[in-house]
Amino acid sequence: MTISAIASGTLGMQRAADRLEASAGRVARAGTGLAEVDLSTEMVATMMAENDFKASATVVRAADRMTKSAIDILA
Repeated sequence: MTISAIASGTLGMQRAADRLEASAGRVARAGTGLAEVDLSTEMVATMMAENDFKASATVVRAADRMTKSAIDILA
């Protein structure tokens, strides 16, 4: 169960990083005439990606603590 929690957290962190990268790409194209970019929408997307990354990192840290506790109990 802990391994799947770590995997889920890691996947969540990767997805958040991917969303942040996509948003950064859209912001970089703002003002170039290549794409119509709403900067306020991109700022919200950036903040959401940051919050999602932090939540996923918390899952990984909690799973790590649980694993350490289980090892300490069994050792």
